Amino acid sequence: MKTLDMLGQPCPIPVVKAKEVLAVGDAEGVIVLVDNIAAVRNLEKMANGTGCGFSYTEEAMSGASVYRAVIVKGVNSHQSGTEVSNSTRNETPETFKPAEKKKGPVVLISSDCMGRGADDLGRLLIKGFIFSLTQIDPPPEALVFLNGGARLTTGEANTVPDLKTLEEKGAGVYTCGTCANYYKLADSLAVGSIVDMMYIANLLSGASSVITI
Repeated sequence: MKTLDMLGQPCPIPVVKAKEVLAVGDAEGVIVLVDNIAAVRNLEKMANGTGCGFSYTEEAMSGASVYRAVIVKGVNSHQSGTEVSNSTRNETPETFKPAEKKKGPVVLISSDCMGRGADDLGRLLIKGFIFSLTQIDPPPEALVFLNGGARLTTGEANTVPDLKTLEEKGAGVYTCGTCANYYKLADSLAVGSIVDMMYIANLLSGASSVITI
């Protein structure tokens, strides 16, 4: 059974990585190491929702608590089926029309921290938030980075890999040019492109919805 070391990883990364292991056909289950009880509860919820068995133990490691969550595939699973009625079987293909593809939101990020309080916590939260955006369907139409948020698209910021994943999924990644120049970041852009405020204004005005962080 594969063991995932998710110590220090923000939610929902432990859950997502565990689900990826469980999705492999011959996987019996997965062991996940996490460092907080909230992650344990989230893993338990996922296990219960997918019909898996779940247990955990708490261990001490270097003076800190480490939780060993064990998810076993199929222990609580049950088969269910839905019978298709004759009337549904006999419907012609023209009866079924493909749903119009939903458009994702534009996400406006104006800081390299999420929330107010401890900056270290805020940076952990923004990393987890951007990772979470890679898991939603549909993905965001675009992400716009303003002011201190410009730091998240440059250099070796830990958010760059997830932003590149979002680009691959079709999301635009845009950094305010005025902000990049102010912080002297224009030469260290690592993902997306630099745009002006008129471009940003047009993007926001045409968005189906806007999420502001």
